Amino acid sequence: MQLVVARIGRAHGIKGEVTVEVRTDEPELRLGPGAVLATDPASAGPLTIETGRVHSGRLLLRFEGVSDRTGAEALRNTLLIAEIDPEELPEGEDEYYDHQLIDLDVVTADGTEVGRITEISHLPTQDLFIVERPDGSEVMIPFVEEIVTEIDLEEQKAVITPPPGLIDDRAEIASSREETAGGEETGGEES
Repeated sequence: MQLVVARIGRAHGIKGEVTVEVRTDEPELRLGPGAVLATDPASAGPLTIETGRVHSGRLLLRFEGVSDRTGAEALRNTLLIAEIDPEELPEGEDEYYDHQLIDLDVVTADGTEVGRITEISHLPTQDLFIVERPDGSEVMIPFVEEIVTEIDLEEQKAVITPPPGLIDDRAEIASSREETAGGEETGGEES
């Protein structure tokens, strides 16, 4: 199975290094020296990583055979693709690859069907499940422990306990002021 693990950005310096937008939780495993990666477009690769380093919070890579800025610029926007075993699991417990989560059925704790995961959106603060509802509409569900309580790969389902309003329009709205039965009281000044 092939997974996109990075996108090549701008050239950095004059010796063939490029910035990389990392798209994997395991860059040290997928983007280490010696890794051979397929590319999209395929005509740009395969590429073998020669060196890697972090500079100002960005990953910089140099590929074998790319030794100048012109060669590095030619790779801009190329996707780097790693070949992985479909049965391989991430190192951490409670971690999943996107391909393991796509197509899982999403149900509430009481068994109510919500829909099917069609996409995972990776945002800076958290990941979101994009879930297609049976009626064709979509709902976004934050992939956080408080909401997604269980991932069962054998049963092919994700169990959620959504807060009010996340998956339906029946949100509970709490008023910050209490109304009295006789209406609002107004304050007046006596003369």
